[in-house]
This record gives sequence, C-alpha cells and structure tokens, in this order.
Amino acid sequence: MTVGIVGLGLIGGSFAKAYSAKGHEVLATDIDRAMLEFAMISGSVNARLTKEKLKECDLILICVYPRAAIDFMLENGQYIGDKPVVIDCCGTKAGVVSEGQRIAKEFGFCYVGGHPMAGTQYSGFSHAMKELYVGAPMVIVPPVYDDIRFLDKIKKLLEPAGFGHITVTTAEEHDAMIAFTSQLAHVVSNAYIKSPTAKKHKGFSAGSYRDLTRVAWLNAPMWAELFLENKDNLIFEIDTIINSLSEYKAALENNDYDGLCKILEEGKRMKEEIDG
Repeated sequence: MTVGIVGLGLIGGSFAKAYSAKGHEVLATDIDRAMLEFAMISGSVNARLTKEKLKECDLILICVYPRAAIDFMLENGQYIGDKPVVIDCCGTKAGVVSEGQRIAKEFGFCYVGGHPMAGTQYSGFSHAMKELYVGAPMVIVPPVYDDIRFLDKIKKLLEPAGFGHITVTTAEEHDAMIAFTSQLAHVVSNAYIKSPTAKKHKGFSAGSYRDLTRVAWLNAPMWAELFLENKDNLIFEIDTIINSLSEYKAALENNDYDGLCKILEEGKRMKEEIDG
C-alpha cells in the first residue's frame, strides 16, 4: 500500500519506519525540510508527500498537534479524494474529531480519529522506532460504529504497525480516559521532580524514582496544547488526586497509624481489583 505521513516526529517517524520495513511505499511531509531529507536518505521515506500525491495514498496518518492537524485537513481536504482513509494521531480527540468530521464531509474524504497508545519520554525522528507500536493499543473514533466491514478495513490498514489491539470509542470517552491514564501521569511526574530533594537523589533512588519521573522529560509545547484541549477532564483528575493526597497528609499530621493503614490498604486493594 501507499502510506502518507504528515509529521515525522516520534509518532510519525515510527509509523514511517514500521511501514517501510514491511515493504510499503511511504510518502511524508514535515515542516523541517532537513528532517524530511534525512528520512528519505535513511530509507524510511520514499518521497515527499505533495498535494498531488495525497489522492494516491491508501492511508494518510496525520501525526502533528491537534490545531496543526485541523489546519492540514482544511488546507488539503480538496486534494485528498475518496481513496485514502485519513487518520489523525493526536493525543486528544473531541476538538480534532469534531472539526475533522466536518471538514471530511465538506470535501468528501474518509476521516477517522485515532490515537496510538505508545511512546517514550523522547521526541523527534531520531528516537522513532519501527517496533514502537508492536503489541500496543490503537484507539480509533470512526464516523460510524456498526460497520464491521469498514472497521475491518481500518484494522488491515493499520496492521503493518503491529498494534496488539484496536479500541473503538467516542471522542468524549477517549478524552475522559486519557486525562487519567496519560495526562495526569505527566502532570504528577513533572510536579514530583520539582522537589528540592530531587537534586540530591543519586545513591538513594532506584526503580520507584525512575518509574515516577520517566515522563517528566516531556515535550512542553505539545503537552501544554493537549492539556488545554482537554482541560475540564484533566482538572477533574487533578482535583481527585489532590483530595486523595490530602487524606494521606492529614493522617500523617495527626499521627493516625490506623487511618494511614486504612487508606494505604484501600489503594492496594483497588490496584488488585483493577489490574489483578
């Protein structure tokens, strides 16, 4: 198949490497022309994705920030045609899916919201990996939910990436869940490392420190945009964890051993119930 990729950061670059490794033709575009040239020289990209070539693609993956994804569809919608399936890979869905569906209807192309649930604390094409998505979940927000044939087509188009599971959901449900599973984790990690004690951690830290601080190393402009796009859901999750932390703090201030044991056991029990 022919795959068009918009944006060659970690997400788009990993798609490019995955599809290229499976022998598919990869066309790409990126605002960084030097990076695009490097991707072509390295063999991960066959040629530049131009307006004229959009309609030749079987799949177009838009791997940029939400506002840029909407702008790309607005500027190029008239050139896409009815052959490609267009999937955005943004980290929030409500805003981009609403606009994407409207633009797709206006120009007559097929659009699906998407979010590959994989990544690292690093960004950029240099950190992209062909195996990044192997075994990972892919969340999609399709225009219709009861067309098994269409959903099977999407699954086949995404197959070369190696996803372990395709989750079908709504934009609203996606954003509510992602505020907890991803965005809150990045906020907590980023806040945790700001303790003055962190500067003296070497020799005193092991797995717990590494696990909790891994995603503090983030792409600030990207995450700031994603947080603001999903601010109501994220504020709810932040308020929830602040309320929980206040219980631990109160138990410590009151030397409440029994109360502290209770809330610690509650957290352990919930982890067992949720994840086994």
